[in-house]
Amino acid sequence: MTPRKKRLLWVVAAIVVLAIISVFVVQALRQNMVFFYTPTEVKEGKVGSQEYFRIGGMVTAGSMQRQADGVTMAFTIDDGVTHIPVLYKGILPDLFKEGQGAVAQGHWNGQTFNAREVLAKHDENYMPPEAQMAIDQQHQTARSLKLEQ
Repeated sequence: MTPRKKRLLWVVAAIVVLAIISVFVVQALRQNMVFFYTPTEVKEGKVGSQEYFRIGGMVTAGSMQRQADGVTMAFTIDDGVTHIPVLYKGILPDLFKEGQGAVAQGHWNGQTFNAREVLAKHDENYMPPEAQMAIDQQHQTARSLKLEQ
């Protein structure tokens, strides 16, 4: 085999190895992606029942209820238009309270969002950008619907 053919074989082998590595990296990234949805998008059916995702909005005032086991908390998240009931088993963040922004990560079973993780905003001015955009968009949609009536 000539030196030129050997180099060509090494280059082809390197390209094949890089392609295989790229496929594995992309596949791993897809499995670890967590999408963000608003309560309205969830109720409209844009999310599958087995899909793991984040839902964000405001914790509805008067909706927090501790369950009998003492660890499970039920509350509602809304985006100004739609309310989604959430169940979370665990310790809530210290800044988590009614009327404040929150993001929950978990699964939707068609009636209740079962959260595995709950995040609360860290000061009075912070809201995740996706949540703020979604809430603003829902408010604009609600206003335009009221104006049309």
